Amino acid sequence: MLFLIAIDLLSKSIAEQYLEFGQVLPLIPIIDFLLVYNSGIAFSILDINNMILSFGLSILGLIIVGYLHELYREQESFIYRIIFILIISGALGNILDRLIDGVVTDFLYLHIGNISFFVFNLADAFISVGAALFLIMELKKYLYNSEP
Repeated sequence: MLFLIAIDLLSKSIAEQYLEFGQVLPLIPIIDFLLVYNSGIAFSILDINNMILSFGLSILGLIIVGYLHELYREQESFIYRIIFILIISGALGNILDRLIDGVVTDFLYLHIGNISFFVFNLADAFISVGAALFLIMELKKYLYNSEP
């Protein structure tokens, strides 16, 4: 977990050091660099740049991380442990960034041609991959353990 958190925070620091706010730099056909700051939650929901809301989101995030850590500790399944490591690491990376700056640094811009999707960071990717794997595993469990 510490390695993933460190990679996330380091990538955000490098992005802030080498990218200019709002400037798009091509990376690969569907992902560009674009430095933005998010004071809200995923996909800039509640992005109203309010310090009280930002602090509250951090506290709520820490409560959720505590719950997820308990689930992680109870898991015997290797894949579920990896899933929780990804989600917890991503959440803590964003929480630490928010506590340091009051905002979360996003710098990877996903788009297809002129269709924009969102700007994210490595922590968001960790959370998304972990959540997708969790849904796949739960669906697999449901489909193979349910009776017709």
